[in-house]
Order: sequence, then structure tokens, then C-alpha cells
Amino acid sequence: MSEKNISEVVKKRFIRLLNGYPLVRTIAKKIHEHQGKSLLVGGAVRDLLLGLKTKDLDVEVYGLSAEQLELLLRDFGPVSLVGKVFGVFRVHGLAIDWSLPRVDSSGRKPEVRIDPFMSFKEAFRRRDLTINAMGIDIISGELIDPFDGCRDLKKKLLRTPDPQFFIQDPLRFYRVMQFIARFEMLADDELTALCKKMAISEVSRERIEEEFKKMFLKSRLPSRGIRWLQAIGRLSKLFPELFATVGVPQNKKWHIEEDVFEHTMQTVDAAARIATAYDNQFKKLTLLYAALCHDLGKATTTKKVDGIYKSIGHANEGAKFAKRFLKRITHEKILIAAVAKLVKYHMVPMQLVASNASFSAYKRLANKLAPQVTLHELADLCLADKQGRNPHNAIPLTGSEPVVEAFIKKADEAQVLAAVEKPILQGRDLLGVIEPGPAMGKLLKKAYRVQIEEGIKDKEELKRRALE
Repeated sequence: MSEKNISEVVKKRFIRLLNGYPLVRTIAKKIHEHQGKSLLVGGAVRDLLLGLKTKDLDVEVYGLSAEQLELLLRDFGPVSLVGKVFGVFRVHGLAIDWSLPRVDSSGRKPEVRIDPFMSFKEAFRRRDLTINAMGIDIISGELIDPFDGCRDLKKKLLRTPDPQFFIQDPLRFYRVMQFIARFEMLADDELTALCKKMAISEVSRERIEEEFKKMFLKSRLPSRGIRWLQAIGRLSKLFPELFATVGVPQNKKWHIEEDVFEHTMQTVDAAARIATAYDNQFKKLTLLYAALCHDLGKATTTKKVDGIYKSIGHANEGAKFAKRFLKRITHEKILIAAVAKLVKYHMVPMQLVASNASFSAYKRLANKLAPQVTLHELADLCLADKQGRNPHNAIPLTGSEPVVEAFIKKADEAQVLAAVEKPILQGRDLLGVIEPGPAMGKLLKKAYRVQIEEGIKDKEELKRRALE
């Protein structure tokens, strides 16, 4: 049976969801009056069944031609042809796609044929995974589930409705990666075999980045996606910098957990937990990418010295590898610069605490990180690094770390935990003494250096010192 009754719990969620979009039910009734059917489809159905919040609603309409659907929708406001050739419409003021089932060929410029009388099963067969190949009839509330996606959700299993359609869209490979992490699911044998060999070279950097964003921002254990890439033998070609950490030994004094790759995976998951306190997407992504890249440099710097594995200079090397790695995922130069800085300086907090460094050292470090990141974010990376050392299983440790707490306390006392110290002497203070230009800039830098190094806050004293 492809039509099933949804549980009372899911029905209540469904009603609450539609209550937020009263016009959707009204339009669906109109479509029903014209012998059509309206199904809520895709991720919204999956999220309803999982009890997750959903923002994006997609409605697929059966039994009406594109012309009929467009004419009907115009009764409710101006209609945008989001993709008329693809049979996708949108009523102004209602951020919901109304689409028709279609048949399309593979490739970047697929040939599209709209078929509003296609069966539910045939239409859903073209979707990537069974957990996304479900629909709920907006009028009757019945679940349309021809490929047992609901069962797969409960079993935490990823399957594809049709192997031939799956491999036609290489982006689906990366969707599997992020679903494995995001929903903590496993791919079945058939899907695993497809992903091991399917061609994915045509996927653009922008689309890969979107899947990484979802994996990092929506996963409790994002490392599961990366571990899957390694398990199916694709990590070495896709992300060689990460693959190079597999099997790299560590100093047992600091790392009891297997190799650098295992430590990195645990650090990423620890960072994901820490980042839940952030209210800024850029900061979250920066921390997660920094956690993923923080020890890339160990692949080339790890050597045995007097019987002990050491990775001297791995932070500087890691910053270089991080830039190379991230350029294959994102165009965002600010993000790349921020991650590279965190990687480059991720060992410094421990060094400052160990040497009981002065406030000026903390202030200098804050300036080196600015303007992309702060000492607080660096401390969070250090905490993730410390927590990613569980020798018993793959779940990172929890709890505080004295060295990180000491670093945060000193940085806060230095008043540079969340921002750099602002220069006291400004250009306007030197007007009449020197003309604006390079010479003035040098004097201001000198004054700021004195301010940081010697803790001088008196403007006249800084002016005098700058002009000496």
C-alpha cells in the first residue's frame, strides 16, 4: 500500500504546520475541486515524521496541467514562474514552491517533460533517498510512502528508490554524506556500492559547500560524514590533506586515541557541541572548519625524535594545508583567512599559560587574529582539541580544561577576550604636528606598540613617545 494513515502525533504536527500557512490549505482545496491532488513532499515530510522543525515547504500537484495550475494560482495573487520549464510556480507573498511531477534526463542541461498524470510511485522514484520520497496529501492527511521511507527513518537506514536515477545527479553523493552525519544514519549495501564508484567530478564548489554547511550546522556528530568518505575509499581523492592524517602516529603523552585522523574526527564533534552556544553562522562554520584542519600539518611534520613522536611546526604547516583544502570547498576568502589563523595559532594559548605570559602577549595575539577571529574562538578551538582525545570510543570527552580556563581568565583580565584593545592615540591627535600620510601611520603604529607593550594609557605620553 502506498497510502498510509499517519500517527496522531504526526497529524498534530502536520496541522500545526499548515496553520502557519492558511493559504496553502485554501489553495489545496481549490486544486481538489478541479480534480487535482496536492501533496506536501520532500524534506518537510521527513522532518515532520522525525519531529524536527521545518521551514521550507514544497507542494507537488497532480492531475492538473501547467497552464491549469498557473491559472488557478493566479486567483490567489501574482504568480512567479520560478521554473516554468520545470513546472514550478510561486504565489507572491507565499514562499512555497508549487510544482508538477516531471521526467528529466541527466546532465547539467536536462531535457524536461512535465507529466501531471504520473503515478505517485513513478514520481517519487526519481527522488534521491526513500526518506525523501514521501508525501502527505494536504486534504486527506494520508501519507504516500511507496518505498517505505518511514520504515527506513525508524531503522536509520539510507536507501535509494532507484539506483539508475540516483547516479544521474552527482550532488546526491554529498547529500548522502551530510545525511549520514545529520540524521546519524547508515547507507545500505546498494547505496554504498553506488557511492563508491559514481562520478562526482562535475559537482560545483558552491553545491559542495552547501552540503558541508548543512553537515556542520545541523549535525551533532559531523565527523560521521567524513568517516563515511574514508570508509568507502573516497577521502583520498576528494580531500587528500585529510586523508594524509590517517595512520599518522601521535605522542602518547598527549594523545592516547589512535592516530591524527581519529583525533581530528573527535575534535570536529567536540567543536560542533561547543558551537551550539554561538548565534552566528559564520563563527560556527569557522570553528568547525578550524577543528577539521587544525592538525593537517602533522602529516608532513611528524617525526620520531629520541623514541617520541613530535610534530614540530605543524601549526604553521597546517595553516597552509587548510587554505588549500578550503579552496576546494568555498570561495569565501574571509572564512578561509579566519580558519587559517585559528589553525596557525591553535597551540599558542597553551604556550602562553605555561610561560605565565604578560597581558601584552595576549594583546599581541588578539591583534594577530583580528579582524576575523577573537581569543574567545581560539580558546574554543583549544577546548575542542583537548576534548578530542577519548581513547575508549569515538565520542569526544566533556568537561572543562584548566589550561583553557586559565587562558580565558587571563585574556579577559587583559580585556582582549572578545576584541582587540583600541588604540588611544588617533590621527586627529597628531594634526598640526604632522601631515596625514605614511609618516603619520608609522607614528600611530609606534604609539600603539608602546600602548600594548608597556600598558601606557595616557594620550599625551603616547604622543610624546611616538614623536621621540
